[in-house]
Amino acid sequence: MKSMAQERLLIIDDEQDMLDGLRRILGYDLPGLAVETCADPVKAVELAKQVDPDLVLLDVRMPGMDGLEVLSVLRRDDPLLTVVMMTAHGTIELAVEAMKAGAYDFITKPFDNAALIRTLTKGLERNRLLRENRALRGRVPENDFHGMIGQSEPMRRLFHGIRSVARSDYSVLILGESGTGKELAARALHAESRRRRRAIVTVNCPAIPEHLLESELFGHRRGAFTGADRDQRGLFEEADGGTLFLDEIGDIPVTIQTKLLRTLQSGEIKKLGAVKPTTVNVRIIAATNQNLEEKIRDRSFREDLYYRLNVVTLRTPGLADAVSDIPLLVDAFAKTASRELELPLRRFSREALEMLADRPWPGNVRQLQNVVRQAVMFSSSEVVSAADLRRLDGLPVMPSGPDLAPAGGDIAPYKEAKDRLIERFTRDYIEDLLKQTGGNVTRSAELSGLGRP
Repeated sequence: MKSMAQERLLIIDDEQDMLDGLRRILGYDLPGLAVETCADPVKAVELAKQVDPDLVLLDVRMPGMDGLEVLSVLRRDDPLLTVVMMTAHGTIELAVEAMKAGAYDFITKPFDNAALIRTLTKGLERNRLLRENRALRGRVPENDFHGMIGQSEPMRRLFHGIRSVARSDYSVLILGESGTGKELAARALHAESRRRRRAIVTVNCPAIPEHLLESELFGHRRGAFTGADRDQRGLFEEADGGTLFLDEIGDIPVTIQTKLLRTLQSGEIKKLGAVKPTTVNVRIIAATNQNLEEKIRDRSFREDLYYRLNVVTLRTPGLADAVSDIPLLVDAFAKTASRELELPLRRFSREALEMLADRPWPGNVRQLQNVVRQAVMFSSSEVVSAADLRRLDGLPVMPSGPDLAPAGGDIAPYKEAKDRLIERFTRDYIEDLLKQTGGNVTRSAELSGLGRP
């Protein structure tokens, strides 16, 4: 599969000799440019969807569908697409009309080669600037990246990695514990890539029985097996031109691994019952929470498939490595849960957030989200308190004030109550101290008799 970093030019002209000549010229003068040609304007519209060109060189006069009609369809599908029109001297008026309809420039036949190269080079530069500007305007804030939330250094590294890898067509292996958002990372990678206008198809590998998985992935012909009463497209075909996400790839049977490896090597699938293979253009993203190198050693995972999948590795951090993101996550989950439950917006108190930050999260973000949903559901106030969280856990409720045994309240264990009150006193004391000294830590230490650390 070709690297997405290479720019693409699509030339549409009904004269095959013209297409061949242009390909030769551009192959010499712009050797880094991938050139696609099409002599049929109707087919060219479909081809443009497949190759996602950076620049289109389009003839004005063509039978069946003229250049203005093609321009209209291309610009409807991609309003930022850069199109240069080709015209003979007698149809310059049409070229001007095309520019009013959104074409970038036009060039007259017969070509001056130097002028042609200059025009195309400028068109490619325009395309790069437009795409970069759109990316900058449309880039979501760092703490919300295609549904993934975080400002911690591990999450920032992940976001940067996704943006970098998205420029290529390489296979990607996403590693991470359960509940860390591996599927969200895969969808973000697809959304950042040039395949974003095509589908991302997700396969939960262990959820499909082994005897059905081959047919689901590759499809089958009618009569291939008992019950196959019609042809069936596989998920590879459904993802053609887009992305196939193989979730929990570590659970895929060895028999299917062999066929998957063959597809990755050749870019072809062979349906059950088919005689000839079918070519597909699919980017593979796989994910697992398992140690594939251990599975290779016990021969439950093919080493050659591992290296085919693991061209680039991304890791989704566990919540233990991104504790500072917990307040952001809680806020986002609380807003979503409040909306889903049709409740007034719930927020979490500082004490509740601290309690959540102090907890271990073996289920990671997914577990945190479930706790937030429950807290929003059962909280009787618009502010979710630490006491609300304790009730969810079935633990004694902490006093809400300095009184250790409020009327009708549950009494916390002595040591827990004492530690909590000391912690609260220390925090409030230091906050007041820093306010009085304008944040001067050294002065605050001198006034309080505490050490500067």
